[in-house]
Amino acid sequence: MLTLTDHAVVAIRNLTSQPGLPAETGLRIAPEDGDAGGLALSLSDGPQAGDQVIEEADVHVFVQPDAAAALDDKALDAQVNEDGEVSFQLQSQG
Repeated sequence: MLTLTDHAVVAIRNLTSQPGLPAETGLRIAPEDGDAGGLALSLSDGPQAGDQVIEEADVHVFVQPDAAAALDDKALDAQVNEDGEVSFQLQSQG
């Protein structure tokens, strides 16, 4: 199952705790449209049917079934640049 680094938890918390968003808002990971094999990340107000739900600390990540197998041995990390923009990276676990 995908794990979250401490940096990812903080970044997701910052993204999902914006005013006006429902308390259940989480980060959703799904395959990108097209054949590129990439992943699309977006905010979602809850899981969709079949999503793998990852709860760590007080954040939620919803992983679409088609993306879950590819992320099984990965950790999601995040970095924030000097402009405050968040970028997520996948790392292989141990």
